Amino acid sequence: MPSSDPLAPDPHADVLVSPGYLAGPGDSRGIFNTLDLAPSWTKTIAFGTDTYYTSPCQRVRVANPMESFYGGWTISYAEDPLGVPDWITTFDRNTPHEIVAAFTKALVDGLHNNFADYLSGGRQFAGTSPASLTARQRWDPVHGSRPFRTVSPDGHAAYQMGVGWLHEYDELLTPEKSTWRMSAGTDPVYTPSWQAFFSRYTPQHLITASTAVFTNPTPVPRALNQIPDRHRSLVSVTREATARPNPRATAALARSGQAQAMHVPPPPAAPTAPARHAGSRRQR
Repeated sequence: MPSSDPLAPDPHADVLVSPGYLAGPGDSRGIFNTLDLAPSWTKTIAFGTDTYYTSPCQRVRVANPMESFYGGWTISYAEDPLGVPDWITTFDRNTPHEIVAAFTKALVDGLHNNFADYLSGGRQFAGTSPASLTARQRWDPVHGSRPFRTVSPDGHAAYQMGVGWLHEYDELLTPEKSTWRMSAGTDPVYTPSWQAFFSRYTPQHLITASTAVFTNPTPVPRALNQIPDRHRSLVSVTREATARPNPRATAALARSGQAQAMHVPPPPAAPTAPARHAGSRRQR
């Protein structure tokens, strides 16, 4: 029932939410835009709601099936376009869109030369890894855990890596068995609000691109009513109108002698992802 309080916040108001991993899925148009504008990629709409993309080399399939078990996005790569996938990544329907967008952008940008630019010595090689990013943001390793995992300082996000032997086809068939997993929620390990799964041979630079966003403390934009109710007490919310400087005031400040003293530097950009060779491990 709508509130009758005239001072109650507008549920559609634009706000900035931190941490981003608890902000809700948000608007997925950025993901669609990246794929829609990717040169020579094909797009198919099925059943009126499901969207599928195929790369020009036919090796990558991207699916956004609305009514599937996970919903969200499933991305697969097969060196042989008609063969068993080399790797599969699954973002469930509640994954914040910024995390998915980082993955798909790195995928589209690097696929044309099989991610060579992201390998050591490549133009986009940054030398970072998911582990270095969680350490940089002071995520805590949980010693003795199986699978091994690190947890965010607030305890509401987890990045985990499977240990021990697992047949590669098991994780291709069952996302929950994937080598790497991101998750967040009131209890990110046992009852997460969202999960993302990356099978063993997913290129490291693609996982790192998502991890850079996952661990970034910079607030993300949302409409107030897009924040999941169960996360309301766990997030920091700032109205965009108060968080963003007034353009006229900023211009006046820049002309004044106090501008340099009062300047607040922008938050650091998310690190550029590193790379690992994504070629097939099989001989076909």
